[in-house]
Amino acid sequence: MAAQNSQGIQTLLEAEKEAAKIVQQARQYRVQRLRDARSEASKEIDEYRHAKESEFKAFEASHAGNTTTAQVAVDRETESKLQATTDAFDVNKDAVIKKLLDRVVLVKPELHRNLKKLGGPEAQ
Repeated sequence: MAAQNSQGIQTLLEAEKEAAKIVQQARQYRVQRLRDARSEASKEIDEYRHAKESEFKAFEASHAGNTTTAQVAVDRETESKLQATTDAFDVNKDAVIKKLLDRVVLVKPELHRNLKKLGGPEAQ
């Protein structure tokens, strides 16, 4: 009977060792799956980051061209307004000079309007 108990205990010990091995393998498998999942997620994050960076660089490059286009448009508008001002000056220059000279050279002596209201020099 002791041999049978000893054999039963031995069988239980072997079964316990086998169960411990299975549990250990399951833990190792789980740890390995977590490591694989982390590395996979890290790769996906890097790919996403690179895709977004390239997308941003393309967006930046396309809009950088728009600033030069806008600058050219502003330069053209400025040049046209400057040309219009120069043309207006050339057209009206002679008339303005004539009006200024007429005011300076052709003086009409007359009493100031406030002095006229008082009645002129006779009232004093």
